[in-house]
Amino acid sequence: MHTDATPGTPFASATLSDQLGASLLNLARASISSALGQRVDAKVEADNAALQAPGACFVTLTQRGQLRGCIGSLQARRSLLADVQANAVAAALQDTRFAPLTLKELPVTDIEVSVLSPMQDLPFDSEADALAQLRPGVDGVVFEFGRYRSTFLPQVWVQLPEARDFMAHLKRKAGLPANFWDAGVRLQRYSVHPWHETPCDGSP
Repeated sequence: MHTDATPGTPFASATLSDQLGASLLNLARASISSALGQRVDAKVEADNAALQAPGACFVTLTQRGQLRGCIGSLQARRSLLADVQANAVAAALQDTRFAPLTLKELPVTDIEVSVLSPMQDLPFDSEADALAQLRPGVDGVVFEFGRYRSTFLPQVWVQLPEARDFMAHLKRKAGLPANFWDAGVRLQRYSVHPWHETPCDGSP
């Protein structure tokens, strides 16, 4: 899934090249390997300016199609290079849903790096209005209500293609009932430009 980007932003299509994607994947894998005690020099071919520009990303780890870790940033607070390195290690070692990744697992672990566009507030009059505005397969969504907060990347639409189901699971992820709604709910949306490795098991 590749989405359009607004020229002049860190998400500009000219910046998000396949060469950049390959470099980010190499950086992510090398960072995890080094954190596990096996130092690897990352092969970086992208323009250094693109890597040093502010950026926000999510790093997702899978094994034979099953989630093994996912950590990311919603706002660009550091260079894209630093964000990928930090989130890769966090996805491997700090995702509390899973035991820390081991060096033995790394060769059978697939990595995906998703670079986020800037956030956009989603104004709405009701839940029905919000659901009608969502773009399945395109929008990543941030749900907020008081101290409750959650997000789903656009890739989650593959498992939850209906907007109502997508929102219900997003609320449950935040720790609220699936049927919860309140005037204080705030929604933001974003797009991503994802790159992923060829699956380690050789499947398409």
